[in-house]
Amino acid sequence: MFKGLLGKKLGMTQVFDEDGVAIPVTIIEAGPCFVTQIRTLNKEGYSAVQLGYIEVAEKKLSKGQLGHLNHKKLPPLRYLREFRSKNPEVKVGDKVDVSLFETGKRVDVIGMSKGKGFAGTVKRYHFKGGPKTHGQSDRHRAPGSVGATTTPGRVFKGKKMAGHMGNERVSSQNIKVVMINAEKNLIAVNGSIPGPKGGLVMIKEARKL
Repeated sequence: MFKGLLGKKLGMTQVFDEDGVAIPVTIIEAGPCFVTQIRTLNKEGYSAVQLGYIEVAEKKLSKGQLGHLNHKKLPPLRYLREFRSKNPEVKVGDKVDVSLFETGKRVDVIGMSKGKGFAGTVKRYHFKGGPKTHGQSDRHRAPGSVGATTTPGRVFKGKKMAGHMGNERVSSQNIKVVMINAEKNLIAVNGSIPGPKGGLVMIKEARKL
């Protein structure tokens, strides 16, 4: 059975369990989503379900997007994302919501991390930095040596250096579903998830149980 949803991160709060222990949770407004396409192994070479989320004005979408949705008699949807699924058991046009998930089960949440812009190695990779004394006047946050001499005579690919930090796909795995509010399309998961408030997230059944 297919279990996947698109949602919007609303923020963090806390709830109390039966023993009165405070549990930090992230609230996600998940769905409702429309099934916009079913990809099959025979036609596309893999099995997946494409979901659409958040209805918008038609002028905000390209003609290609509108054609894709109008062909299936679906409303204009801002986000389209795919979820791999071997036995989806859904069809195009179906509406899915938080009822797919259960309290106490584990899920994976995928989102885009906050962009931090250009960052040095101390902030980006938690480098220690240079010594504060013994003549070191301007090397407190410098990375140090980045390569060898004649052999190999270059800097290896993947070397940790200053550069663009954040704004990349991040997966939080095996997060427990603490609470579900079907009336308001809300789902609360234990702990934090990637991305800013209002950011798009993908929720799916945990792969590593």
